[in-house]
Amino acid sequence: MSNSTIKDKQGLTEEQFLEQYDVSKYDRPSVTVDMLILTIMDEEKENYRKLPEKKLKLLLIKRGEHPYIGQWALPGGFVGVNESIDAAAIRELKSETNIDNIYMEQLYTWGDPGRDPRTRVISCSYMALVDSTALKIKAGDDAADAAWFEFKYKIVQEHRTELEKGHQLERLIKIELVNELATLTATVKVTETVKNRSTRYSREIVDSQGIAFDHAVMMEYAIERLRNKLEYTDLAFSLVPELFTLTELQKVYEVILGKELLAAAFRRKIANMVIETEQYTRDAGHRPSQLFRFNPNWRYEK
Repeated sequence: MSNSTIKDKQGLTEEQFLEQYDVSKYDRPSVTVDMLILTIMDEEKENYRKLPEKKLKLLLIKRGEHPYIGQWALPGGFVGVNESIDAAAIRELKSETNIDNIYMEQLYTWGDPGRDPRTRVISCSYMALVDSTALKIKAGDDAADAAWFEFKYKIVQEHRTELEKGHQLERLIKIELVNELATLTATVKVTETVKNRSTRYSREIVDSQGIAFDHAVMMEYAIERLRNKLEYTDLAFSLVPELFTLTELQKVYEVILGKELLAAAFRRKIANMVIETEQYTRDAGHRPSQLFRFNPNWRYEK
C-alpha cells in the first residue's frame, strides 16, 4: 500500500491532509545566516631580517541600519521562503562583503528566544578559512563598512565545582577585536556540566562592547571548533599558499591554538601531510628555506 492511500485517525489521505493543513497552527520564527570568515595575515616587521608576525583575523561588517546601528557584526541576513540555507549564506556574504566562491561549512544553530530584538529569529552560523590576499572586500548596500579585525581570544578565569557523579567547569573567555577603525570587546561565560557520563555546554554573554546581537558567542564557539579541528583535519592548509615553509605552517597552527609548539614534535605530527619540493625561499635578509606543498592523500598514507 502506497503512502498516498494510507489514512490517518481522521480518515484523511496525505493529499487531503495537506490540502486542509493550517499553516498558522504554529508560530513561524524567522531564520537568518551568519558567517564567520577567518584568515591569517602577516604583520610586517620594521626589521626586514625578521619574519613577519602572523595574526588571526575575522571579517566584520558595520551595521548601517537598526537594530545595533553603528556596531560591528558578522556578515549575514534573512533566509528567503523559497531559498535553501546554504544558498542564503552564499547570497548574503556576496551582497554584504563582495566575497564569492568560497567553501563554508555549517558551524552551529542558535535559537535563544531573546537573541534578536526584532522578533523570534533562529540563526544558522557558517565558518570559512580563506586566503585574504585573493579577496576584494567591499561593503554592500545595507552595511556601512566591512573590515578585517585581529581576533584575540583568552581564558581569563576558570572555576571547577565538584558535583555528585560529575563536575561543572566555568570559564570566562575574553574576546578582543582590533583594527585601526575600532576596538571591540566581549566576555563570554562557557559552562561545561559533566554528570552521569553526559556532558552539556551552555554559553552566555557577560559583557559586550561594540559587537552586535549574540555574535560574540558565535565567535567563541568558532575558535573552539577551529582548535579542535586542527587536531584531526587538514584545515590549516587553507591558510597557507600553495608552496610554504614548515615554519610558516607551524606559525598558522600556533596563532590558532594560541600557544607555541616545539618544532621537532610539530614536524613529526604533520610529516605525512606535506610533500617536499626542490624549491627554496629567496627572501632578502633570510636564509633560504625549503618549500613544501600539501599532500592531498595524507589520510591514506602511513
